Amino acid sequence: MPELDWLKSSFSGGPEQNCLYLAPAPDGTIRLRESDTPHVILTAAPEGLAALIQTLRTGLH
Repeated sequence: MPELDWLKSSFSGGPEQNCLYLAPAPDGTIRLRESDTPHVILTAAPEGLAALIQTLRTGLH
């Protein structure tokens, strides 16, 4: 697999805190990892991830 371009989530904490990173993959999926366990990478379909985020936002209000 080619090198992924990891982006730090805007909701992540400062440099001393754990952070969430996302990267678009060549197959159209989104990869996610945490800074404290960077070797564990989750794969999500963009639609599924968008639905999860929308559900979490709705539930937080």
